[in-house]
Amino acid sequence: MLKLAIVDDDAAYRAEIKQLLKKYEQDYGEKFMIYEYTDGDELIEHYEPVFDIILLDVEMQFMDGMTAATDIRKVDNEVIIIFITNMPQYAIKGYQVGALDYILKPISYYPFSQTMKRAIGKKNSAEKKYIIASLHGMRQKIDVSTIKYVEVLDHDLIFHTTENDINSKGSLKEVIKEIKSDIFFLCNKGYLINLEYVDEVDGNNVIIGKDTLQVSRAKKKPLIEAINNYMRRSGG
Repeated sequence: MLKLAIVDDDAAYRAEIKQLLKKYEQDYGEKFMIYEYTDGDELIEHYEPVFDIILLDVEMQFMDGMTAATDIRKVDNEVIIIFITNMPQYAIKGYQVGALDYILKPISYYPFSQTMKRAIGKKNSAEKKYIIASLHGMRQKIDVSTIKYVEVLDHDLIFHTTENDINSKGSLKEVIKEIKSDIFFLCNKGYLINLEYVDEVDGNNVIIGKDTLQVSRAKKKPLIEAINNYMRRSGG
């Protein structure tokens, strides 16, 4: 089931879009969980990166759609944004925030359905696994494939990714349960490593890029076996 947000300060248009989505469900066998917002600021106020698609009106009273989209992209690069507007010249700016497309008002079902088909196709073809990092009330979506290793530091977590380091509350036990992937290996109580990024095993250390991480004595042999299994699967 896909999570969709409709953001429009016109109640009539929100109702119309919901009806179009229901027709799309019937025509294509999709299932949507729909959330409604009356303005961009209402969406942004407690935004969490949980939506698959956002249908976003460009012109709204308090926070316009372009400003809302810019704020969304600071914490969520993956959600599909579709602008709804009666002024196509504004929609061109949507490419600056990675919008997929725009739908013109008044809304007709056929172009609406084609845009939704593109959005859902993109979502399905780029299906990735994500984990949510949370710290001081802020939540950030992390693509699991970019995580090099996760470190425990002072009862908190640090996700070391290919982009940057992200601090979070939580435990390695919770991360392992959420990721559910044998590509990750717990080399001691303080480090969960992604085998894809292991460069070398040197004695009781594993080398990932410029970082040297300690491997517990009991984990040394299982780590070598895990790396060999991973390399056989990946053809490395």
